[in-house]
Amino acid sequence: MKPTRLDFLRTAGTAAALPALTATGAPQAKNPSPAARPADLGSRFADVEALIRQNNYRLSFLGSRFDTLAAFEAEARKSVFDALLYHPEPVDPQPEVLETVDCGSYTRRRITFRTTPNFRVPAYVLVPKNLSGPAPGIVDLHSHGGMFLFGKEKVVDLNAGGTRNHVAMVPYHRENYESRPTATALVQRGYVVISIDAFGFGERRIVLDQDLPTAADRDSMSVEEVRRFSRICASKESTIVKSLTLAGHTWPGIVFWDDIRTVDYLSSLPEVDPKRIGCLGVSMGGYRSLYLAALDPRIRAACIAGFMSTAKPMLRAHVDTHSFIHFLPALHRDLDFPDVATLTAPRALMVLQCSRDGLFPLEGMRESVTQIAAGYRKAGVADRFRGEFYDHPHIFSLNMQNDAFAWLDRHLRES
Repeated sequence: MKPTRLDFLRTAGTAAALPALTATGAPQAKNPSPAARPADLGSRFADVEALIRQNNYRLSFLGSRFDTLAAFEAEARKSVFDALLYHPEPVDPQPEVLETVDCGSYTRRRITFRTTPNFRVPAYVLVPKNLSGPAPGIVDLHSHGGMFLFGKEKVVDLNAGGTRNHVAMVPYHRENYESRPTATALVQRGYVVISIDAFGFGERRIVLDQDLPTAADRDSMSVEEVRRFSRICASKESTIVKSLTLAGHTWPGIVFWDDIRTVDYLSSLPEVDPKRIGCLGVSMGGYRSLYLAALDPRIRAACIAGFMSTAKPMLRAHVDTHSFIHFLPALHRDLDFPDVATLTAPRALMVLQCSRDGLFPLEGMRESVTQIAAGYRKAGVADRFRGEFYDHPHIFSLNMQNDAFAWLDRHLRES
């Protein structure tokens, strides 16, 4: 039987992989050489490898097609939006505040707001108290980690204001964030922070008719029930993709559109300076941060943690390590992941990678930061990109967070 993503994560011992679903959280071994790992595609790997070798990424800024950053951005950004197959009309957010909690030095609001005519998105908004004027804002993008029952709660510490984290989130925070969820850390640094549930996660997860009413009530679930229903949601990832294909759309398209519309809402808040907006995330959150920064010029500074590689080295043995959400049809004929990242230039971008991250090939991770750095040099803004490696498995460790926060401070608070 072909190993599942959960099997891989358990075997690799990835610290960020389903900490609520595993018992050990053991460190990963260093990445074996690609040739030492069996191909995910088995006997058909050579066929697809021949196809991917033909990709010359014609819209890359490092090629000869574009002399200016503006020309690259216009054509390459359009190519990404075209690939998303999802272009609803912008709408007024029409926010509704469901709950306000006094957390001492800040206030936590639980809200919903509109991103399309069809969707209202649940979110937490964290606002520091005693602001002297509009503050910088951060879109904190939650990870995947095989945990479908919670989304925005992955980056928010609910142990404040008389509330408590769900028992399943305690190990998740420990193994993914070394017990310091980033949204709460950032509001304590003076940022206004928002985190939403991505489509398919948290309050937007799949609940099957046969699992009602148990699966609809997260608060009363045991850790084992959280594990079980997360496995059910994981088994439905392909159903999300197939269903959205029938609807003429893509899963990344919906996720990225909601993230962009989140910037609309955050920018509208009187507590926020709309000219000082940043984003960050780890793993799938890093993937979302990559595209949000690339597609929305209002993002002034971004941090991508635990998600960056060139595509070609991933093909052999780093396809099944990833969720369906990480694959955007047709994009890689024109652009590689580092090319998408370069769309953030001339704005500030930091990429933080874990050298023992078994979800990506080390060769691809190294190539990616080299290529992004080259793109920023070509754009004449080499000092606005920074790539760092850490001797960790797949995690957003405290030292990684500290570097990310210092980068955001430099570009959103000090300048």
